[in-house]
Amino acid sequence: MHSDKIDKFLKNKKIANQSGGQDRITKQHEKGKLTARERIFLLLDEGSFVEIDALTTHHYHEYDMQKKKFYGDGVVGGYGTINGRQSYVFAYDFTILGGTLSKMGAKKITKLMDHAVRNGCPIIGIMDSGGARIQEGIQSLDGFGDIFYHNQLASGVIPQITASIGPSAGGAVYSPAMTDFVIMVDKIGTMFVTGPDVVKTVLGEEVSFDELGGAMTHGTKSGVAHFVVKNEYECMDRIKTLLSYIPQNNTEETSIVLNDDDPNRLDHNIINVVPEDSLKPYDMKEIIYSIIDNHNFFEIHELFAQNIIVGFARMHGRTVGIIANQPLFLAGALDIDSSNKASRFIRFCDCYNIPIVTLVDTPGYMPGTNQEHNGIIRHGSKLLYAYSEATVPKITIVIGKAYGGAYIAMGSKNLRTDINYAWPTAQIAVLGSEGAVKIMNRKDLAKSEDPESLKKQLVDEFTEKFANPYVAASHGTVDTVIDPAETRSMIIKALEMLSNKRDRQLPRKHGNINL
Repeated sequence: MHSDKIDKFLKNKKIANQSGGQDRITKQHEKGKLTARERIFLLLDEGSFVEIDALTTHHYHEYDMQKKKFYGDGVVGGYGTINGRQSYVFAYDFTILGGTLSKMGAKKITKLMDHAVRNGCPIIGIMDSGGARIQEGIQSLDGFGDIFYHNQLASGVIPQITASIGPSAGGAVYSPAMTDFVIMVDKIGTMFVTGPDVVKTVLGEEVSFDELGGAMTHGTKSGVAHFVVKNEYECMDRIKTLLSYIPQNNTEETSIVLNDDDPNRLDHNIINVVPEDSLKPYDMKEIIYSIIDNHNFFEIHELFAQNIIVGFARMHGRTVGIIANQPLFLAGALDIDSSNKASRFIRFCDCYNIPIVTLVDTPGYMPGTNQEHNGIIRHGSKLLYAYSEATVPKITIVIGKAYGGAYIAMGSKNLRTDINYAWPTAQIAVLGSEGAVKIMNRKDLAKSEDPESLKKQLVDEFTEKFANPYVAASHGTVDTVIDPAETRSMIIKALEMLSNKRDRQLPRKHGNINL
């Protein structure tokens, strides 16, 4: 009778939904963690999840593995909608053999990635895994290799997002690093190539899991984590907000979100954010909040390389990527970490047709042996490469200092930025006036009876001749000097003018960016 077959189907479905069993589910909850399916249900619109490969099992029999078969085999995956937008999602299931990756688990993940690429939809991976399944040996390693290859295929085609809500060890960490954005839950998510025990054995260092690869470590020091959140619920909310700013795939534009913020709104107080003394710090975020729609800024990498700011906002309803020097940290100077942070964000925006708005106030690249020895030349060049490579609309506003190579790197006209504005407060030169005078007039200053008075005179003269926006405007490297109060409206008008921009690079396999 068919009823027997239906009964068997229902029984198998129930078993599959129980993952590793109620005991393991209870242990997961006792750790303050949701299960794989609970996480997916939390992320997707209610009732929209359609699971794929729920009945897969491993096919390995060594080490009594035939006694440890579970439906799903450590990964839950499928598709559904997030705020009405189709998305693909997979979650490692820690209740099944610690979420370790099997050959079949990898096959499930890559199948979903294939679907996501073919259908042009984002894919979200939720990490809670002990890494490779030791019992499967090379088959597990091959599975990771297949996932990495698919990460590369999807890169720049569909958005890839990782939520780290548990351990990720060994090979499990590299796939997240190849995705576009990583969100880590504090005190729960960990990522490391080798764990504390190995570190102690090899190097003799005592270090905790959290110190080695916790969310705050990766959020502040390594830059692996773009976001650090308090709990799983905030994690899913952050993913939903992120997706609202970006398109489904690289062939689509971002959606227009209409609002009541007047595109011609003026801010006559914005100029007062910048101190008259250019050596005094100020918060560039105040300027960002002023010019964007409804003061809503979605910052990326907030805790990492804080001398530069990157994130998404809307201007007249359209998503833009914001890159801005932050004078509150390192005076806004560019260093290795900020160069890496900004250049990768620029490349993401370029992949997904998101215009780039750059706000400049930087004294230059960070000096020192630490920076030089760790490759500031190599890493700093990424910023030059990223801006030059990007074909999306690019608008730059010089707010304050723009000195030397950093002036060039921060979206200068020579990197084919479309529109370059400057405030009257801008100082554009090879180096600051005082530094230039010390070099060029050191003999005169040494001979002078009143060197301080002479230095002031020479600094004023240098500023008048070189370090002001009108000199740059006279050469066309700045399109015009604008009233700071009109910054928002001028950017929006430029974005509208550039809305049909078409710019293609010469045919090539790919460029050779200095990684």
